[in-house]
Amino acid sequence: MMGASASLYRPARSLHLRFQSAVLHRSFASSRVLHRLPPLSSVAGASTGRKVRSFGYGWLGNSRLMSSEVTLAPVEAAEEIEKLSDFLDGELDGFGGVIISITQPMESGDFVKVLRASMARWKLQGKKGVWIRLPIEHANLVEAAVKAGFWYHHAEPNYLMLVHWIPDTPNTLPANASHQVGVVAFVMNDENEVLVVLENNGKFKGTGVWKFPTGVVEEGEDICDAARREVKEETGIEAEFIEVLAFRQSHQAFFGKSDIFFVCMLRPISHDIQIQESEIGAAKWMPFHEYAAQPSVMKRDLLSNIMRVCSAKIHQGYAGFTPVSTASAFSDKKHFLYLNGRDLNKL
Repeated sequence: MMGASASLYRPARSLHLRFQSAVLHRSFASSRVLHRLPPLSSVAGASTGRKVRSFGYGWLGNSRLMSSEVTLAPVEAAEEIEKLSDFLDGELDGFGGVIISITQPMESGDFVKVLRASMARWKLQGKKGVWIRLPIEHANLVEAAVKAGFWYHHAEPNYLMLVHWIPDTPNTLPANASHQVGVVAFVMNDENEVLVVLENNGKFKGTGVWKFPTGVVEEGEDICDAARREVKEETGIEAEFIEVLAFRQSHQAFFGKSDIFFVCMLRPISHDIQIQESEIGAAKWMPFHEYAAQPSVMKRDLLSNIMRVCSAKIHQGYAGFTPVSTASAFSDKKHFLYLNGRDLNKL
């Protein structure tokens, strides 16, 4: 621990820290090691040079641990914690924090002890945010982590992420994902017919309203791939992605999250419709002007504006955003940048 990081924990003044010194009374009858670990507040002032509470005394195997008071610099206090405790293994998050992944079964009481020691250590190291990734099979540790000051950040089907902010400064941990992302598929064939569906579920169920195929972008899925997938799933039509025509953002939509969806234009490759019966009641090719003339489309600002954009694309050469494969400075993985390539190439 004391290599390159040692200089971070040597303020000019020292602190009074009651630590456990061992008076050895060894016995060959037992080699069991028990640790009485400090409460989280034991080293609360270690990084600032404040006086902190006593560790008390306990037992190390058959060695009695007696309390004695000495004056320690924070770096020395950290050394004492290192000697006496086991810790949770983790990795740095790049922002002065630690990410812990629990992989082995652990009793709640044992987890509390090692978490206390780890929190003391991270405090002395000047760490900020602590993330604990808790797989669902270790859900027995949730209550202990919450009582230690952690709170829920987000959950996935197979794990819960808990977080804690250590320093007495404003919390700068990033919030949970704020948006759900969806797609609307505007699929038009050479006869100026658009692909439309009647839904079996949702707010349009039973209304007789024909609508474009829609859906949610899955984790790790690109917008262009999501649009193709939704069209294929709902109607059986294979389609080529052309461009993003527009997008809409709204708030307080799904479980209080914001929602953003992209209106995507696609060109059909196949034409024979096979509906997804679990979600779609019917699907067909409808002349564009008939779709746009539906009262449900004309009376809703959102749908009527989408129709204006689609009509401008058909009749007036409106240019949307096409995907361009690119890589970022942080990853070699390919990403898509959506841009107006037509006008860009004219510059």
